[in-house]
Amino acid sequence: MRARLALALALMLPLAATSQTFGFGASRAERDSGSDAKVPLPQYPKPENYLPFEVSATTPFEFFVDAKSINVGQDGVVWYTLVAKSADGALNVSFEGMRCPDAQFRVYAIGNAGKSWAEIRDSNWARIRNEPRNGQRAVLFNDYFCPSSGDIATAEEGVQALKNGGNPRAKIHGY
Repeated sequence: MRARLALALALMLPLAATSQTFGFGASRAERDSGSDAKVPLPQYPKPENYLPFEVSATTPFEFFVDAKSINVGQDGVVWYTLVAKSADGALNVSFEGMRCPDAQFRVYAIGNAGKSWAEIRDSNWARIRNEPRNGQRAVLFNDYFCPSSGDIATAEEGVQALKNGGNPRAKIHGY
């Protein structure tokens, strides 16, 4: 139980920092001004659709993206479900978006124990930073969804990048 609580707290810290730094208290007009404001939530992820990716040899978590959740909007936003699994099997699940030109991410919903989504009502875009507590997003940005020659064009390109261990157009961890 303590390990699950520690996992939940460790993975929620970036959200807490984001709420203070990037204004989770924005007005409804500010939140809804982007074309991705009304993003429908995907089906809850199933383990058979998990695509693993490595963040670092020192991270205590395994990371996955749900293949069925990857989508690319007309505005270039890449949406995906991120799954973090602790050594004792506890899962932390979030549905997120990534804007490649701005190197930003947004968390739309968090998975709960009932395998359903809890929407985050006041989320805004936050800068992707290559730091240990948020390394999974920097890796997705650099190696899979936002290669140096531009963002992925289709969901299939994102799925193939994850299956192949990286996007052939990606920077080599140079974020």
